[in-house]
Amino acid sequence: MNELVVADRASEWRRLKALVLDSVSSPITRRVYNLGLDEFIAWFVQEARPGGFTKATVLEWRVALEARGLGPISINVRITAVRKLAVESADNGLLAPELASGIARIKGVRSHGVRVGNWLSLRQAQTLINTPDIRTKKGVRDRAMFATLLGCGLRRSELAAMTMKHVQMRDSRWCIVDLVGKHGRVRTIPMPTWTKNAIDAWTAEAGVTEGHLFRPINRSDQVFGEGLSEKVVWQMLKSYVAAAGLPDIAPHDLRRTTAKLCRAAGGELEQIQMLRGHSSVQTTERYLGTKQDLAHAPNDAIKLKLN
Repeated sequence: MNELVVADRASEWRRLKALVLDSVSSPITRRVYNLGLDEFIAWFVQEARPGGFTKATVLEWRVALEARGLGPISINVRITAVRKLAVESADNGLLAPELASGIARIKGVRSHGVRVGNWLSLRQAQTLINTPDIRTKKGVRDRAMFATLLGCGLRRSELAAMTMKHVQMRDSRWCIVDLVGKHGRVRTIPMPTWTKNAIDAWTAEAGVTEGHLFRPINRSDQVFGEGLSEKVVWQMLKSYVAAAGLPDIAPHDLRRTTAKLCRAAGGELEQIQMLRGHSSVQTTERYLGTKQDLAHAPNDAIKLKLN
């Protein structure tokens, strides 16, 4: 019997969603799955679904997502989350195995072409990094955050998780060492001199010697607390982009900007892949025998300057 046809079993939905989220190691993936499952559950219970939680129902959900104008990546990550929900439902005796198997076989939406995304030019990146008012602690912090995002190509979750212990010397240069990124992958990121200078200015101003590198700042321009949320990084970028008259971009677009500027400055593709921590790096190393060159890092060629 398809027990999940009963729409008012909110506690069961919450429990199953929690099981799905607990099975995911990446904070980014967990957040996206949480959003997708909340949307699916809300859609599922808003009206009677005669067939219950079935392949046909999930296909109907996929059509609803397409009607909203969502892109293939956004749709597919939601479908993946629902597939996992079906597996957990079957494992907990709330869904027949054959129904869960049918849902698991649902294919995602095919992407046509390559999504280019957004990024900043060198001049725009220079404008952004020097927009914060460094006469304030907040401005010094925000400039250091931009310098780290642009210089090292971090995700915002990685930036928020950075600690003083991550900043170490390797091969006679400063690096972000053993940073845990998406899917638990660990990488070491060479740090341009101008990025390190911006970080040093911030830590000296804020008196940060251990713990999280970047801290909250209150309205009195005083440092407090022990770490930033990813949301703060997003909001900070939005405010500066608007003030500087730059295109409306997201934190991930700064990561894309790093790769674009490295490539334009002559950086080797394999080194840029390592810098970004893509899943294909290990494959590239195995087939090409490429080793990460920390002494001659591609992001050193990004010629940004601090005022």
